[in-house]
Amino acid sequence: MGEALPPPCEAVGLLKDRVGEPFTTRLLSDRRGSRAWKIEGPRGAVALKANNPDDSTTRDKAAEMAQEDDHLARLTDAGALSPGYRVAAGVWEGGRWLAVRWVDGVPVWRAFAPARGPEGDRHSVRPWLRGVARTWAERLARMHTVGWTHADVQPTNTLITSVGTAEVIDYALACGPDNRPRLPYRGALTHTTAPEIAEAILSTTTDTHVQAEPPADIWGLGASLFWCWTGHRPVPYEDDTPREDKLKSIAKAATLPIDDVRPWAFPEFERLIRASLAPAPKDRPSACDLTALLIS
Repeated sequence: MGEALPPPCEAVGLLKDRVGEPFTTRLLSDRRGSRAWKIEGPRGAVALKANNPDDSTTRDKAAEMAQEDDHLARLTDAGALSPGYRVAAGVWEGGRWLAVRWVDGVPVWRAFAPARGPEGDRHSVRPWLRGVARTWAERLARMHTVGWTHADVQPTNTLITSVGTAEVIDYALACGPDNRPRLPYRGALTHTTAPEIAEAILSTTTDTHVQAEPPADIWGLGASLFWCWTGHRPVPYEDDTPREDKLKSIAKAATLPIDDVRPWAFPEFERLIRASLAPAPKDRPSACDLTALLIS
């Protein structure tokens, strides 16, 4: 599969000096207008993504990749990201590519699998869940304190490392503190969209930018923890429900009672999730509040 869909040679030519030779390339995903590879050599590994120029069914991924590169530079300058996260970026004959530091982790849904059943109620699992939530909140707090919102908090945009820490990735849709030109933000993954974002999307035209604020990230965090721990999305609807109707349900902020769907009782974790899913943005804790709560 990697040979059938090789990464852009323009990117490989630059990245081979970083990872060393001989190096390998492995296609990780090919969906929704973009492709991602792992490029690994004796000196390390990077994650490389590029737009798929043959996919005309999705939004302009080349422009989105350029936007993410701009966001990474600005977030690094603001101190919200470590300087080594962004590796390189450039153009290729089909559009744009972007390379970032490789994060050795697994998506939240897969990482939470052992905790999703009754057998997850073990002494070792509770502090592990607390640690995941705490480090996830810490990553978001670094953005929020400098005026940024991730705006796409969801299970596939956070990786859980072998030591149980959360690493946030994919900053393409992030919303910054100024009014620079950008692609209009119209929400991200529907299932973790905050009610105020859903309402704004429903009440504006498709070319109107919706500015996401930090409380929307907190809802996304709570929704992701709810979903990955219980196995149920917090707002119920059928999979084949049209997106507009899903957003209408989310805008009502009527979530499933976590007591009815939890795999086992964990009152502290449940309180954190409930607080993060408060209907009114002002009633949700900040990322710093969550971090402090989970440290104490």
